Amino acid sequence: MYLGWAYVGNRLLSATVEYEETGWYDGQIWVKTPEVLARDRLLGSFSVKPVLNRVKFTLVVLAGSLILCILLYASTEKPKDPFENTGGRAIPGVYNDTSARSFEPDAFCGEPDLGVYFWVVVSSFRLPDAGAAGCLPDGEGSWAIGMYYGKSPLELRPIELDWKSNGNSSAWPVANPVLTCATPTEAGYPSNFVADPFLYVQGDTLFLFFETKTVSTMQGDIGVSRSLDQGATWEFLGIALDEAWHLSYPFVFKYENEIYMMPEGNKKKELRLYRATKFPLEWTLEKVLINKPLIDSSLVQYDGVWWLFASDFTRHGIEKNAELEIWYSNSPLGPWNEHKQNPIYRSDKSLGARNGGRLFMFEGSLYRPGQDCSGTYGRKVKLYKVEKLTKEEYKEVPVKLGIEETKKGRNAWNGMRYHHMDAQQLASGGWIAVMDGDRVPSGDSTRRSLFGYMGFSVAVALVIFVGFVKGAISCYIPPSFWVPLTRRSELSRMLPVHRFNQKIRRYSTSVGRSISATKSRLSEKTWSNTLFFCVIALIGIINVCIAVHFLFGGNGAEEAYTHQGQHSQFTMVTMTYEARLWNLKLFVEHYSRCESVREIVVVWNKGNHPTSDAFDSTVPVRIRVEEINSLNNRFRVDPLIKTRAVLELDDDIMMTCSDIEKGFKVWREHPERMVGFYPRMIDGNPLQYRNERYARGKKGYNLILTGAAFMNSEFAFRKYWSDEAKEGRDYVHKNFNCEDLLMNFLYANASSERTVEYVHPAWAIDTSKLSSVAISRDTQKHYDIRTKCLAKFASIYGPLPQKWGFGMREDGWDK
Repeated sequence: MYLGWAYVGNRLLSATVEYEETGWYDGQIWVKTPEVLARDRLLGSFSVKPVLNRVKFTLVVLAGSLILCILLYASTEKPKDPFENTGGRAIPGVYNDTSARSFEPDAFCGEPDLGVYFWVVVSSFRLPDAGAAGCLPDGEGSWAIGMYYGKSPLELRPIELDWKSNGNSSAWPVANPVLTCATPTEAGYPSNFVADPFLYVQGDTLFLFFETKTVSTMQGDIGVSRSLDQGATWEFLGIALDEAWHLSYPFVFKYENEIYMMPEGNKKKELRLYRATKFPLEWTLEKVLINKPLIDSSLVQYDGVWWLFASDFTRHGIEKNAELEIWYSNSPLGPWNEHKQNPIYRSDKSLGARNGGRLFMFEGSLYRPGQDCSGTYGRKVKLYKVEKLTKEEYKEVPVKLGIEETKKGRNAWNGMRYHHMDAQQLASGGWIAVMDGDRVPSGDSTRRSLFGYMGFSVAVALVIFVGFVKGAISCYIPPSFWVPLTRRSELSRMLPVHRFNQKIRRYSTSVGRSISATKSRLSEKTWSNTLFFCVIALIGIINVCIAVHFLFGGNGAEEAYTHQGQHSQFTMVTMTYEARLWNLKLFVEHYSRCESVREIVVVWNKGNHPTSDAFDSTVPVRIRVEEINSLNNRFRVDPLIKTRAVLELDDDIMMTCSDIEKGFKVWREHPERMVGFYPRMIDGNPLQYRNERYARGKKGYNLILTGAAFMNSEFAFRKYWSDEAKEGRDYVHKNFNCEDLLMNFLYANASSERTVEYVHPAWAIDTSKLSSVAISRDTQKHYDIRTKCLAKFASIYGPLPQKWGFGMREDGWDK
């Protein structure tokens, strides 16, 4: 475009024009007359040159913006996450609700910065770590592996419901997933995901073989891990099998005292069988079983015959992920013969044709897991009971899998899909299973990139459009520019080119009039013109936000963090009463979607209580009705709480699940502390209660409000209801205030070490401002009561610690 306008300018400013441009009179030159030359140069200088300058300015600004965006993206750094950090980070935002700064107990003080913009655009989702060796966004997904247990393979429960614990990682209980991309990455084998798990049980030791997407080659290798505690903790041993082509689905089995592995390697167009020479890390090729690119092949011995179930998507007329075929042999080493009904399935991806793990026997019947690939690849596992399997016939019917699907969506590790299961019976008679899962659909990162670049392209196109609209209309192109220059002669008037030139003149005149009319309309300072450019600017801003959201906003999940390589769960406890029911419903609906929340306990202090099914919740909700209305009920010992970690959270505080997960991770690092989101600095003589702004001014804190804090339920609740705390509890009940202050004094009195830690939330909303049922609207009176509480508790339990500074964590979560 710029070159085109430059050509127009050069032609207008030039005193001569070559006739060869017209195709007539080659080699001759027409010299403009003084009148024509003066007119053309005036047009070139005052109409075309301004347009060229605007175009050049637009291009320079655009190029500068692109370079700036690239530099900003390349230099973006993530706060260090001691997580052994595979999953990524959250962009810290800011909460700037002035009214909440002075209101108790839900006041919060923050400093406005660019975090506001990033929160609006990327919604505090965790982002991939640009400097991480593994766990990067991958078009195939972010697969992880979980453990399940049960008395039957048809009734399996996740590991968190089996209440397996690990004190070394503060996991009470251990929660799924037990293996993620972090497992091989932290061992020095960078991986983007782990999937297709197969168990090999050797006494009390479990070996787990799985596909790991290696970052360096971007292809699948076969990794192996070991567990000595029935799957609660896993040690990554290394890469068991690495070939020059993609490997997955490592079907491991034992035959005649030898251990074999039959991985998928369809790129090689062979089904290969490997034998362990030094189990589990050294393998050698035993033989090629079938010279076909078979996918997800599983073996099973049934009625004295070995059967091989697999898929071949190279068959003519076959729909991908919709084909199943069967082979049979007297030995797993072959030779293999095709079943007469092949292919068993060929055209419906929802039928579970593609294998989804190992076939197994239960109560005399054979079961086959298959993949429902409708909508997206690997959407879920379907289970089939084989009713007839002979060399001539095959029949299976669907049965219930018996695993409850999560309702947390992308916030759950397997919220969007799960496509593989390996269930085996232990010597004890119980069943153990491994499953993989993913929180995003297939191709999610590719779609996000596409939408992001589309948004950015539209924004760039709008900038160019506005620049040319403002500049191009200022230029008038003379009709002579459109007409090829020829010498007038009687011959030329008789030729068709003359008639063509006349049409061009009429057309260019019409275009010139249209441009002039548009120019006059757009030059007027009217509200319609202003509105037009405002709409264009708004559309551009929206597309920039869309681009930033999809390119830099992560996958839309608010993921849980691991500690020492393990996930865990906690219980939420909130206290309320009848008048705040609408608040409670909003509270439960939001927080039940957080990944690490196991249960929500509602302490009902007063009024007619609702039933548990009155809430839109993805986790169990338990209503604990109290006999008397007392703030002490918040910390009552509850034997039905199974998790060690408890988050005490007022029902009028709303914050992101990402912030909740940060707080939980910090608590797991120091389970002896209270970890919360509202710091206070208590000092002075006598002690005086002040809001967070005072703590910020003092650059430190020594107290955490328990209206939003994690604590060890076994220690905290028993300590609160001990005999030594009776006098304090009575004072709390009498004043209907200060239960959080009492808990801080009890913690400080029990240890000489640090007892509180602060986590800065990206944002927080006090929903009590939207109603008339706030507990403490008279701020000054509320502060006066709490100041008296400080004097009382200090006289009973001693002083609080001196001060802990903000910004002491390497990850910056406490700034």
